[in-house]
Amino acid sequence: MQRSRGWHRDLREMAQVAAPIVLINVGIQAMGVVDAIMVGKLGGAAIAAVALGNFYFFNVSVFGIGLLFAIDPVVSQAFGAGDYTAAARGVQRGLLLAVAVTVVVTLALMPGEWVLGVLQQPADVVRETAVYTRRRALGALPFFIFAVFRQTLQAMGPVRPVIIAALVANLVNAAANWLLIFGNLGFPQLGVAGSGYATAISTWLMMLLVLPLAWPLLRDMLRPWHPESHRWGPLWRMMRIGIPIGIQWFFESFAFGLTALFMGWMGTASLAGHEIALNMAAMTFMVPLGISGAASAVVGRAIGRGDLPSARRDAAAAIVCGVGFMCISAIIFMAFPHQLATLYTHEVATVTVAVALIPLAGWFQVFDGLQAVTSGVLRGTGDTRVPAVLHMIAFWGVGIPLGAWLGFRTPLRERGLWIGLVAGLAAAAVLQSLRVIWRMRGELRRVVIDHH
Repeated sequence: MQRSRGWHRDLREMAQVAAPIVLINVGIQAMGVVDAIMVGKLGGAAIAAVALGNFYFFNVSVFGIGLLFAIDPVVSQAFGAGDYTAAARGVQRGLLLAVAVTVVVTLALMPGEWVLGVLQQPADVVRETAVYTRRRALGALPFFIFAVFRQTLQAMGPVRPVIIAALVANLVNAAANWLLIFGNLGFPQLGVAGSGYATAISTWLMMLLVLPLAWPLLRDMLRPWHPESHRWGPLWRMMRIGIPIGIQWFFESFAFGLTALFMGWMGTASLAGHEIALNMAAMTFMVPLGISGAASAVVGRAIGRGDLPSARRDAAAAIVCGVGFMCISAIIFMAFPHQLATLYTHEVATVTVAVALIPLAGWFQVFDGLQAVTSGVLRGTGDTRVPAVLHMIAFWGVGIPLGAWLGFRTPLRERGLWIGLVAGLAAAAVLQSLRVIWRMRGELRRVVIDHH
């Protein structure tokens, strides 16, 4: 009974830590969902353009996002150890990396027509997708700076300022979409381009809001500016933590992006139906992703203060919470595919594809939740290189080859591609779970990048 009460307490505490982070993730993802739903009134091609544009933006940005996730173990473990100077240096180095990443990402988003043309995407989607991504590129700098502030606050604990900023940004995004897509209240009718502008405007607002709201917490992290933050040695050691995360996220994201490209080869309806199912799955994925962030923070803080039993209990509680939620989500996806698909559009061809894929999305929910949470646990320990290799094996050794064969060599077509995704996620979930078990049985030491 005492052990049961302990488990209940661990689960409750993990849920309390994760809930605000989940709200943040849902709020950020909701921008893309709102974009897709609102442009849905323009037809399936517009849905495909915005959804493909979001994937283009994310695939170009994902390495940089992963690089900045080095903040998680560096700052959370330093904070747990009471080493606030090391935490501040970690945040300041994160800002330097954010500016560098912004330059690379913005340049990569410019040649949209050429990139999508080379990838043989539908002609009626390419131009609008390229326009959308160039408008979204206007919000690249605040996107990455916001990521630094968000990871910092998660590592420290209090995230209410981020929730408020994300909520306000979502309201502004919906209003700006209504004004700029359809030309309401005298604004220009910009269609898909208007949705891109709306997201960029909202991202700037989100970043500018979180800074004053969180200033009492961020002030000591941002000033004084430590000259050591510019030193190449510690900066490179921080990058060595973040680069494997970026590689892991890039190849996972690229696997999904490549599947979207395969769908585009099958036609606009296939691509639009795929994007609807994936958009919905991405929304529910924000919950285990939030739990992953919470696990990384609490495990990191426990390691920083030398409390290894708490680190192990927190890891187990995070896994139970993440997988439990995704099991519920999977049941809903399998039970109501048609009702969910028609939230986006009533075009028969698009709905038919989406209805075929949404139950499969239910299956991959469970595996996706498990691999996400175990990634967060490992990140909290500072273990980033081995998980990157495991992801490569799972997605590119299993998922993509199997999906391509089923999609193009059998009558399964769109469903075959998604079966490959399910298999890749299952392999990643199993391999990373084994890695967590191995890590938690060994000695866990604090990550230190400032060597004196």
